[in-house]
Order: sequence, then structure tokens, then C-alpha cells
Amino acid sequence: MKEYIQRGTNEFKKVNFALFAAGFITFANLYLTQPVLPEFAKEFHISPTVASLSLSLTTFALAISLVIFGSLSEAWGRKRLMTISIFSASVLTLVIAFSSSFEVILVLRVIQGITFAGLPAIAMAYLGEEVEPKSLGIAMGLYISGNSVGGLAGRIIMGTMTDLFSWKVGMIFLGILSLTMSIYFVISLPKSRHFEPRKLQLRALTSSLLAHLKDPGMLSLYVIGFTLMASFVSLYNYISFKLLGPPYSLSTTIVGWIFIIYLVGTFSSAWLGSLADRYGRRKMLLVGIGIMFFGALITLNISLVIKVIGITVFTFGFFGAHSIASGWVSKRAQHDKAQASSLYLFFYYFGSSIGGTAGGVFWSKFGWNGVVGLISSFLFGAVVLSLCLKGFFENE
Repeated sequence: MKEYIQRGTNEFKKVNFALFAAGFITFANLYLTQPVLPEFAKEFHISPTVASLSLSLTTFALAISLVIFGSLSEAWGRKRLMTISIFSASVLTLVIAFSSSFEVILVLRVIQGITFAGLPAIAMAYLGEEVEPKSLGIAMGLYISGNSVGGLAGRIIMGTMTDLFSWKVGMIFLGILSLTMSIYFVISLPKSRHFEPRKLQLRALTSSLLAHLKDPGMLSLYVIGFTLMASFVSLYNYISFKLLGPPYSLSTTIVGWIFIIYLVGTFSSAWLGSLADRYGRRKMLLVGIGIMFFGALITLNISLVIKVIGITVFTFGFFGAHSIASGWVSKRAQHDKAQASSLYLFFYYFGSSIGGTAGGVFWSKFGWNGVVGLISSFLFGAVVLSLCLKGFFENE
């Protein structure tokens, strides 16, 4: 009989702290250019849409690579690839800090996007294999909370350092911090107990990949991940341009600290994940999407305080909904869990690329109202797909 890691044990704590650190590293470095997009536009004399490529191209490279790394991990193991991923990403942040042109930054960010792929899907598969099923919701929520804290810290560090020194100093600081946390990850994360390596056979891996895509329920969850992330990145990419301009004219530091509202994602991902275990995933997924839509509408108010409240509500709903959808994929997959998770994240980060670039077009043509309209369209699609899940997962 297999022994799984149970909630309340020291091993459960070690796993969650280690993967929390890994999630922190991934998201702090993945989104480190987001708060300095206006700085890039100014320094390199480019448009907001072109500046957003420093994030969109990275997430696109990540999306493509996730499927490959998820498949490789089925043969090469979980911890090894996660370790290579976070160390490489940390070093590349230091290299980017010394780049002299925007073109070089884009090339390095694409390479960095590839290295990021070694962590997210594999981490979700690791949890699905090692943690007992009844504790998976809270474990997945805690891992994703590391993502939200990392995203928050990256934005605050980059925003503050850019105002005090420069965006390059911010990247150097973040790179050194990430390397330190990578060492902690290697020391703390237990080795896999239930991972069973398989030969790297392209035909078999392709067959299992297609099997996941042919499952209408899984495909719906994948597209929901796309719409959630497209909405999220559309809001966060261009809220900085809105707040830095009139009538607010805030500094980069203040805008960076506004993102402290990411902390609500730390709470909502674990809380809604836990409620989903108790009351049902589809019901709580719809609740999360509804909260996102309500928050987006609130940001239309011109008052700065109310606008920040809207961003907070939106963020709360996003991390909760993402926690539920990603955990559902991991639980639903009966084979090749890393592949199933990597497919979810492929759609998820592809949504980031599309949403980030499309948001720039809507921002340039229609302003903030256009961005909120785009977000609403994405979320409407998520609601429709969530309602369809009842027919696909009748017993879940």
C-alpha cells in the first residue's frame, strides 16, 4: 500500500514550503518586466504594445516548452528538472540586467521562458502523486499562493528599485534572491516516492497527449485556464499605464506597492481550494470567475481608491479560480499527470501571451474601458465552459 504525504505532518510542511519557494522564484522572475513596461517604452522609444512583448514572448515560449518538459519529466523525474529550471531562470535574470538593447532583452526573455517550463507542470504533478487526495486542494492552493507572493514581490522589488536606482539594479537584486531560494528548494523538497519513470517514447507520449485533448472535460478546463490568464494579464499589464498617467500620475514605486494586493491571492487560492474540496469544484469555480468579473467592472470607476479595491477583488477571484481549475486537472488525470498539467499550463500561458498583446491593442484604441471590455469577453467564455463541466464531470 502506497504511503502519501498527509496534512499536518512535518513532511507536508517541507513539501509546501519548498514548492512555495519554487513558485515564488518562477513568478517573481516571470513577471519582473511587467511593472517596468512604461520604463521600457520610454528608455527604448517603443510603444506600450511592443514593450509588452518582454512578457508576452516569454509566456509564449513557456507555453510551448511546458508540453515538452512535462513529457520529459515522465522519463527523467520531477525534482531534477524543477531544480535545473529555477537555477537557470535565476541566472538569466542576472544576465538580462546587463543587456544594452531591447532586442537582446527579448532574446534572453524567450530563453528564460523556456527554462521556466521545468517547474510549473511538474510541481503540480509532484503534488498529485505525493500528497493524499483529500489534502490535495489545500496543498495546491498553498503552492499557488507562492506564485502570488512571487508575483507581488517581483513587482514591488522592480518598481521600488527602478525609482531608487534603475530597473537593472532591481533585476540584480531579484536574481541573487532567487538563487538563494533555489538552494533552499533543493535541500528541503523530498524525493519522489510514487514517480515511476517510463522510457522516452515519442509515439507513446504523443498518444497520451492527444488522449488528454480528446477528453471534452479536460479540454474545457484547459480553455478556462486560457481565459482566466488572458483576463489577468490584460488587467495587470495596462493598469500601470493607467495609474502612471493623468489624473493619477503616480510614481513607479507607488504603482509597484499597489500590487501588494497580490497577497489576497495567497489567501483566496488556499481558501477557495479548500471550499472546492468541500462544496464542489464547479460551483466554486463559477464563484471565482464571478468575483473576477465584478472586480473588473469596479475598476471602471475614476476614484483611485475604488479602482484599487476593484483590482483587489479581481485578484482574489483569479487566484481562487486558477487554484480550483489546476487542481481539478491534476485530480482528473488518470495517467501522465505531468502531461495533463503541462497542457493546462500551455493554454494558461498562451492566454497570457494573447491577453497581454491584445490588451495593448484595446488600450491604444479604446483606453481602459476597452481593456475591461476585453476582460469581460474572456470571462464570459469561462462561465459558459464552467457550466458545461457539469455534463462532463457528473460525479465531481
